[in-house]
Amino acid sequence: MKATQGRIGRVFVLRLDDGDVVPDCIERFAAEQRIRVGQVILLGGFGQGEVVAGPRTSSRSPVEPLLLPVDGVHETLGVGLIAPDDRGVPRLHVHGALGRAGNTLTGCLRRGVETWLVAEAVITEILTDTARRHPDPESGLMLLNV
Repeated sequence: MKATQGRIGRVFVLRLDDGDVVPDCIERFAAEQRIRVGQVILLGGFGQGEVVAGPRTSSRSPVEPLLLPVDGVHETLGVGLIAPDDRGVPRLHVHGALGRAGNTLTGCLRRGVETWLVAEAVITEILTDTARRHPDPESGLMLLNV
């Protein structure tokens, strides 16, 4: 395990409108506000897109994602972490549980999900310069380094 320490900075409350795509709109907001590192809590309705529901197999490198479609409007709760990539661009890694009609789809929202009607997010800025996302050549993923 590796760790770093930071302090709480600004706190933002966002309303995502119909058609806004996560993670794109949150990353764009983070760049505009110069948020380098932050925790994201997300809730609302999402109507289309794909989630990464795990790797196809656990023994393959680079990782081949298992993609599942978001079929119909789902109620969603998500949590994530913003950290800059090697170029300083904010990248959001966010996982969510999406529910519809008693069924739950859980996974990474990195591929993009589209807001249905409205969603809400809270971004808590973490003041630290030591967290970054770097490409991992073995897995093919952008991994957090602290």
